[in-house]
Amino acid sequence: MNWAYRNTVLVLCTLAFFATVTARLVISPVVPDVVDAFSVSTGTVGLALSGMWAAYALSQFPSGLLGDRFGERTIILTAIGGTAAASTLLAVSPTFGAFFAFAVVLGAAAGLHYSVATTLLTRLFDRTGRAIGIHVSGAPLAGLTAPVVATAAASRYGWRAAIAVGTAVAIPIVVVLALRVRPTEPRHPDRRLREQVDVSLLSRLLTRPTLAYTTALCALGAFTWQATASFLPTFLEVGYGLSRTRAGLLFSLYFLVNGGVQPLIGALSDRYSRDFAAAITMTAGLAGFGTLVTGDGLAMAVAGVACVGVAMTWGAPLQSRFMDALSDAERGLGFGLVRTAYMLLGATGSVAVGATADLLGWTAAFGLLAGVMGLSLSMIAANNTLSLGY
Repeated sequence: MNWAYRNTVLVLCTLAFFATVTARLVISPVVPDVVDAFSVSTGTVGLALSGMWAAYALSQFPSGLLGDRFGERTIILTAIGGTAAASTLLAVSPTFGAFFAFAVVLGAAAGLHYSVATTLLTRLFDRTGRAIGIHVSGAPLAGLTAPVVATAAASRYGWRAAIAVGTAVAIPIVVVLALRVRPTEPRHPDRRLREQVDVSLLSRLLTRPTLAYTTALCALGAFTWQATASFLPTFLEVGYGLSRTRAGLLFSLYFLVNGGVQPLIGALSDRYSRDFAAAITMTAGLAGFGTLVTGDGLAMAVAGVACVGVAMTWGAPLQSRFMDALSDAERGLGFGLVRTAYMLLGATGSVAVGATADLLGWTAAFGLLAGVMGLSLSMIAANNTLSLGY
């Protein structure tokens, strides 16, 4: 398989990830509008967003099995097409109950993409840290554009138009993918899905020390990522006192920093160690969230948001850590399994931060995220100090 085609697949998988993330991120800038439209609390909207993230997490495991059975290309196309349809339904929700349900559908559809695409890229590239780092950059690319476009759409046409941006982005990407990516050979085309679900094997994978340690770190990272993606604009607007426009621009800055640093962190993890690169991200998170909750004014907000952008690049080293520990035969099943495990745990971030904001205020809510980053850093330090080799 030639170099040009491999890189074409990498770019298109990154754009597909961009589409699935955009569809979820366009909700964040209009959370206050959703609260007002349906007369619900921030915590209730946070519960809907946690439901979306939980569905996203639960899709990771079956996506790996489905990729093995039907081929990665088929599942990626299903994910992007489903994202477009779910975004449309979410945008026209007549009640909050419908909004909640369609948010869950959106999470489930979008969740089919990432594990399968990562497995495909691992098959195509030897330098997995670099490839995963570029693929993951689809999220910050979405974050750079989605808040600005969603805010502009909401200001002119209302919050429903902002959410419909997810549909507009996903449709052309699914068309290009269908035309440019060749069908992929399934690993196990004749194996029934039930035959691949061996409970004892799944248990052994999750309790393997290196996978358990990495899953715990990823769960803490996912908790902070999902809470940040759900509420950073609202924190900056309501909790920090910035205008909606400035809050949206800072949300874009967060993703701009994240996207720029992501490939660098992945390359550092290839050159030095996965834990070294992950420790850089957790240190940045502790500093960033700490600055946001203790600082005041636009300059401190910019500094804090930039550090948080660096913090959320933890995916490149830690996901590469999973690939190092999984054999080629285990990757489709194993990576989807650990993704489901850590993202399901991390999905509690939205509801936890939303409820904390309702009860104790936004300073306490984002202080919680600083504590989570500190705990992650302590785990990495303990692992390396004790030389456990996990």
